[in-house]
Amino acid sequence: MDDVHLFPIDCTIMNRRDFIGAAALGAVMAGTAPPISGSSAFAAETSNNPNPVKKMNIVVAADPFAVVLKDAIVAHLKEKGHTVEDVGSLAGKDSAYYDCIPIAAKRLQEKKAERAVLFCGTGMGAAIVANRFPGVVAAVVESVFAARMSRTINNANALCLGGMIWGEWMAKEAVDVFLKTEFTEGLPQFCDFLKAAEKKVDAIRP
Repeated sequence: MDDVHLFPIDCTIMNRRDFIGAAALGAVMAGTAPPISGSSAFAAETSNNPNPVKKMNIVVAADPFAVVLKDAIVAHLKEKGHTVEDVGSLAGKDSAYYDCIPIAAKRLQEKKAERAVLFCGTGMGAAIVANRFPGVVAAVVESVFAARMSRTINNANALCLGGMIWGEWMAKEAVDVFLKTEFTEGLPQFCDFLKAAEKKVDAIRP
């Protein structure tokens, strides 16, 4: 089916409810929403993605509440062939989120990292700090679907996960989806709208 005809919505008059509903439907129709059945179905879906994940330079940072989760993700990323810079916390050397997250955010600003995966107890503190740095778009997520849509809709370059919330295996799925999903992927009919929205949001300077 031609997805151009799935959403007869004029983006110039589209309201928030229309967009959210269409975005959710678009993700399902495009095969970008995780299925509601078991993990094997999800694994099959992601393995069939025609766009393999390119190898990236990734920076990670975590406070003491999320070191265990961070270390598991670092090992996972390295297994996938990514280059990972871990700026702490490290085992036996704690670093508060407001100390380690700025280091990671600066790596994104300096183009020394393409993406960041940031951790704290809930992910919220990490996101708050990271988003203070121009050029960093940090999204705190609590589902694989949200991780995917943070890329599709918001073009986020930093994923924030909570060590109190995420289990290791599901966090790996979220990170993989975050890295493989492109901006506007699955929503081609909203491509112009999303790119214009990104520019308008970036221009906001209260």
